[in-house]
Amino acid sequence: MELGNSVAAPFAGQILGDLGAEVIKIEKADGDDARKWGPPFWEGAAASFQPLNRNKKSAVCELRDPHQLAALRRLINARADVVLQNLRPGQVNQLGLDGATLVAEKPALIYCNLGAFGRTGPLKEQPGYDPLMQAFSGIMSTTGEPGRPPVRVGPSIVDLGTGMWAVIGVLTRLHQRRDTGAGGIVDVSLFETATSLVSLLAANYLASGEQPPKQGSGATGIVPYRAYATADGDLVVAAASDGLFRRLAQVLGHPEWAQDPRFASNPQRVEHQVILYALIEAEMSARSNSEWTALLETAGIPCAPVQNLAQMLAHEQTRALGLLQNVPGSAMKLIGLPLSFDGVRPAIRSRPPRLGEHTGEFIDKGEG
Repeated sequence: MELGNSVAAPFAGQILGDLGAEVIKIEKADGDDARKWGPPFWEGAAASFQPLNRNKKSAVCELRDPHQLAALRRLINARADVVLQNLRPGQVNQLGLDGATLVAEKPALIYCNLGAFGRTGPLKEQPGYDPLMQAFSGIMSTTGEPGRPPVRVGPSIVDLGTGMWAVIGVLTRLHQRRDTGAGGIVDVSLFETATSLVSLLAANYLASGEQPPKQGSGATGIVPYRAYATADGDLVVAAASDGLFRRLAQVLGHPEWAQDPRFASNPQRVEHQVILYALIEAEMSARSNSEWTALLETAGIPCAPVQNLAQMLAHEQTRALGLLQNVPGSAMKLIGLPLSFDGVRPAIRSRPPRLGEHTGEFIDKGEG
């Protein structure tokens, strides 16, 4: 049962639905806000709504209507193994749809809160969205180019990551329930997810007392490890060890760099990265992406072109993995779940539901 909207809870519901669960999405009369997050729109809803809500059924329930609320609680008690919720802080408590109440009524129920700032603390009642958490957690302070304004990571990594943590918690509880018969409450939040995403950067700060600088396409503590402009594009080269750097210096025609005391080991390269990156950039601009890729791959140096989405979707690796899947009953194609079982990726079973399409199956509105 998904009492969710926007991204985090719907993404958790999407994953569970892709894995085979029946997911009943409870929506307000005008629907999940994400249905209107466009243009672009695609077959009746915002394009970004559609992948998050495949393999689901949609039922409209007015939570302020006592009759419909009672019908929803009966539905949860009769049908639900899991409830996912990311409604406005405090709303579920006011409605008697909170975890403590529902688990007391149905001890086998697994109830997952996907909150903003977490279940306790001075900000526990505050709402939250992905860009707010990228700002508050420190992600934005380390993203982008030095001396430039804060930059949000393009994908909604905090929302999506929180959905993934919710699924991990739910699956863990389901596994435990097989032995104990008891459900319980799982708590995840956008803020906690965001802190986990900066955990390596936080460790660097805690060890050194120095704020991690913005690295552009690079990474703190590893050099050379970033993108370079080539003759026809941009190429990321990851020479993340001394051995790889020696090979890179050879490919670039400067084997002497590996013997230079400034560049001989990673700590020295980090200290002198401005000088080293300028030297590498001057060489990389002389050849195309494909030329450098052939040379680097022959030398066993990891590299990748900076592709746009059209290039990624058209790439033979994407096609070989069968990542882009047809949606039954629709002309849409969506990226499938990023895992396989015995070599088989779970297929999308049903198109995203129209608003309230399955209300009659689940919610008695008491009309007439």
